[in-house]
Amino acid sequence: QVQLVESGGGSVQPGGSLRLSCVASGIAFAQYAMIWYRQAPGQERESVASITSFGPIKYADSVKGRFTISRDNAKSTGYLQMNDLKPEDTAVYYCNVLDLTRSYWGQGTQVTVSS
Repeated sequence: QVQLVESGGGSVQPGGSLRLSCVASGIAFAQYAMIWYRQAPGQERESVASITSFGPIKYADSVKGRFTISRDNAKSTGYLQMNDLKPEDTAVYYCNVLDLTRSYWGQGTQVTVSS
């Protein structure tokens, strides 16, 4: 059974940092790409950052220079380091692990940025 378990969300003040983790089980994690998405209330889910199975990385313009996506294939874990957080980063963050034919989602973790 495939599971993706996210953690690391919480409430921080503007300018603060959080690191999200996504631990995968039941799949050969190293063979999958990973995408972090977020969804704010009343808005569509949007891609924040992605990393392929062999490393190329992309970021949404809104988080470039502030967020860093990474992965540790030995631990079957992906990360999203979020620095200089802004109120507009408030959302539920989801990890998505996928290859050409399969796609799996985590349950989401809430990130709230507020003073």
